[in-house]
Amino acid sequence: MKSPQRRPAPRRAAGLRFRAVVRILGINPYVPVSAAQAAELKQHWRGPMPVRYRIDGRPRTPWRINMMPAGEGSFYLYLHAAARAAAETQVGDEVDVELVFDDAYHAGPVDPMPPWFAEALAVDRAAGEAWEALVPSLQKEVLRYFARLKSPQAQARNLEKALHVLGGGEGRFLARGWRAGRVV
Repeated sequence: MKSPQRRPAPRRAAGLRFRAVVRILGINPYVPVSAAQAAELKQHWRGPMPVRYRIDGRPRTPWRINMMPAGEGSFYLYLHAAARAAAETQVGDEVDVELVFDDAYHAGPVDPMPPWFAEALAVDRAAGEAWEALVPSLQKEVLRYFARLKSPQAQARNLEKALHVLGGGEGRFLARGWRAGRVV
């Protein structure tokens, strides 16, 4: 009779624990996360960083959120009202923070790229390169917008604007100013 094979225990995601004071930015309570702390979670991460967090051991199931870049590698960990209520914390309180990089996060667009946009990017090399250089959240926003365009006229009009700004032209697209293929 064969002995049962043991499966290795699942690896727990590397986490981070630290104490911090809850601050406020505008109307948003947050905890600052330094560049060194963020690098412990995930090195060389660009853009919003997906994490699960608990404050003072609460809520029982860690809250999922994207930490927002604050510059020079540091982040804002915005604290959701439900998570703060579970931990009974307020702005000015010193809290224990538990952070884990959210491995279940899958970056990239949710809406598929319309064939008419993919074809245009393949033809316009400068626009295609600028598209690839955009952060995933902005790509996702553009594709979400394009997916909701109904008429061929609206598609053509917005495709022209997108190719213009991605190709290096100056202008406005998606309520943003663009220059040299980037948001300004």
